[in-house]
Amino acid sequence: MTDSPMPLADLAARLTGQASALAGQLANPVSQPAYLDLVRIAEEVDGLSEQVLKLCVQQCRDAGHTWQEIGDLLGVTRQAAFQRFGKPIDPRTGAPMDKTVRMTDAAARAIEIATAVLDGRMDEARRSFNAEVLAAFTDEVRLNGLATVAGLVGAYEGLGDGEPFVRRIGDHTVVDVPLRYEAGEMKARVAFDAEERVAGLFILAPETP
Repeated sequence: MTDSPMPLADLAARLTGQASALAGQLANPVSQPAYLDLVRIAEEVDGLSEQVLKLCVQQCRDAGHTWQEIGDLLGVTRQAAFQRFGKPIDPRTGAPMDKTVRMTDAAARAIEIATAVLDGRMDEARRSFNAEVLAAFTDEVRLNGLATVAGLVGAYEGLGDGEPFVRRIGDHTVVDVPLRYEAGEMKARVAFDAEERVAGLFILAPETP
């Protein structure tokens, strides 16, 4: 769902109406609900909720509240709150930066590349690297990095719970992939450049913004 030009009060009223419609269908003891209608209404409620949240965050910012306060309220870091709701200005052009993710297969590709690196299938992984990463990400660099992670959380066991988190940061599409290790959780961060080549690959603690 795209951002709506409707004011917050109108959006909230529409959200209330759709939520009431959803509750009414679920509460009817006489007939079975039309399940596809439930999915349709729930999807609209979800989209409206996101728009209302964005506008509420913007009003908080306009009222002088900090990203730290907003992040604390939402249970995320101030950087994560800014990345989700902020409107950064491109210093090169003075225009708002485009946060639209156009790389539709970013999550699937990030999983493939991260697991290839972790499993040692480097010939496969390197086919997606850009020139800078290809030159810098040697076997020695890979093994040193994996050794550091192993010292923290032990052996890699597989993909973690949850879905990959995809967003656009500047000129890059960035994906965080949850990973499971024997003594803790980590995440692989894969950054793709404008040509959809890998421009960065890191193993990070899950709370890293």
